[in-house]
Amino acid sequence: MLAWFDQHGRKNLPWQKTPTAYHVWLSEVMLQQTQVSTAIPYFERFIKQFPSLEDLAKADLDEVLHNWSGLGYYARARNLHKTAGLIVSDYQGVFPPNVEGLEALPGIGRSTAGAIASLALGQAAAILDGNVKRVLCRYFAIQGWPGNGATLKQLWQLSETLSPQYRSGEYNQAMMDLGATICTRSKASCARCPLKASCLALKADQVSSLPTPKKRASLPVKRAYWMVSKRQEEVLLQQRPPTGLWGGLWAFPTFDSYDELSDWCNAEGVDINEAEVMAEKRHTFSHYHLDYTPVVFTGNEQARRVSEAAKTCWYQISSHVKIGLPKPVSLLLKQLTA
Repeated sequence: MLAWFDQHGRKNLPWQKTPTAYHVWLSEVMLQQTQVSTAIPYFERFIKQFPSLEDLAKADLDEVLHNWSGLGYYARARNLHKTAGLIVSDYQGVFPPNVEGLEALPGIGRSTAGAIASLALGQAAAILDGNVKRVLCRYFAIQGWPGNGATLKQLWQLSETLSPQYRSGEYNQAMMDLGATICTRSKASCARCPLKASCLALKADQVSSLPTPKKRASLPVKRAYWMVSKRQEEVLLQQRPPTGLWGGLWAFPTFDSYDELSDWCNAEGVDINEAEVMAEKRHTFSHYHLDYTPVVFTGNEQARRVSEAAKTCWYQISSHVKIGLPKPVSLLLKQLTA
């Protein structure tokens, strides 16, 4: 793997140019649910906005969420902000020097801790991200969904056994690179793989069936009605609770059904018949589909009582003020000004 990495490994990714603990940590968190090609521009913008750990720690959470908008899984951004503050306040701005200390911080799991320790701190530490799981499952022909407890335990044992004491960071990068560029999810380039001579999945013609996929039922559908209060070039936004769906982000006041929205309007003396009901749209999360229907009110009378219930603001659609917006909210704002 090291010989292959020396010749073919990726060495010019933005976070590799200055592999500080801060940069490695940020890149690893971004890559947890995101492909490299998508993560690169986000990483570059994030580092430009928050050049150091201290800059991130003192930033307003709204600004952090704004720079994360579009990447999804927003708990990652909230944990980044929280952890930066903890490192600055409790560790004098220096990352803990070992895997155990790193793993104790919010949002840093076992594999991310191993990546920071090996790639940035020069320690021998194992990792097990999605790419490494795929390589190990195929090389050893391991059956069973990698997220299953027993399978995951087996994979960690293998990763820790195989990870060398010498050049641990380069070995880990090699394994990630192999999974990302050759041992890919589909259409793996087995002919170019440095492990092809001893890969059990290749010998058994099981490359396409491994890793064992998770058994998935059809995704459930949830519905929502968004109250879109619009006056001139402003809309009323409501900040979501700090945890849960889109935690801490700004969205439209949401109702579970049209009847619930209608009842609220009747109670507040708002004529829902004057509103424009837009076409239903779908946003898909990992666990369900969200079918949402924007209901657009022109004028601001209907918003007066909403602002009493939660933190709200009138947001200028063309504003450069940096607040965190879920992707479908951003898309709808663009549509409202088209």
